[in-house]
Amino acid sequence: MEKLKEKIELLKKEYSYEIFREFYSEFIEGLNTGKIRSAEPQPDNKWKVNTWVKEGILLLFKYGRITCSNPTPFYFSDKDTLPLKQFDILQSPRIVPGGTSIRNGTYIAKSVIIMPPSFVNIGAYVDEETLLDSHSLVGSCAQIGKRVHLSASAQIGGVLEPVGARPVIIEDDVFIGGNCGVYEGVLVRKGAVIAAGVILTSSTKVFDIVKQEVYQTNRDNPLEIPENAVVIPGSRQINNDFAKIFGLSIYTPIIIKYRDEKTDAKSTLEQALR
Repeated sequence: MEKLKEKIELLKKEYSYEIFREFYSEFIEGLNTGKIRSAEPQPDNKWKVNTWVKEGILLLFKYGRITCSNPTPFYFSDKDTLPLKQFDILQSPRIVPGGTSIRNGTYIAKSVIIMPPSFVNIGAYVDEETLLDSHSLVGSCAQIGKRVHLSASAQIGGVLEPVGARPVIIEDDVFIGGNCGVYEGVLVRKGAVIAAGVILTSSTKVFDIVKQEVYQTNRDNPLEIPENAVVIPGSRQINNDFAKIFGLSIYTPIIIKYRDEKTDAKSTLEQALR
């Protein structure tokens, strides 16, 4: 890894074909096998963010050249450093036909299921037995754990633009409802349930009515959704005179409870699909 970091620093200063070729081969292989990750779990239940991985991905955009491809039945043109991912049949996840695109430089575990159309961007990590449902997006460098259910039209944001050091992290056994959006480095802990329509960003405040706490981003930590929390869309009053006259309120996610047997029954994954 240290040699890769050294090559990134050299390429940031000046382009070299030989250095870039060596870097590209090793870097893409590491991303595809999951040996290189933009964020890694640590023994203390924390996450280590590898900002150099994002810097490496940005070099692929910077030094790539537009090339055209015409795979049946779709045409596309993109940087030659960012082709579609090719799978070995022995290691391939289930990818149902219908318009899904997965960029090279992603880790997709063999037991993952991807429904069409979905998009998985470079640097993403999608672990075992996870389901990406129709119209879902996994953005660049996003980290998705084991047995996660990403419902239809759920969006997991990337980290390349706008500039941000931390990717979105979804830990094991999380259920993300339809039309949800999780962006800007938010961390969703194990077993959480994010109900349909919830939007989480770095500026979102989440109100926990069970523990009577408020969760938000601070200088040192991202917005973090606690383990097993059940989050639903809510609202809170705006208390200035104008807002009172017109009865205005602002959208606010609310932790309504923590997982119980009833929640588990509604969100248990169907093993026959896997």
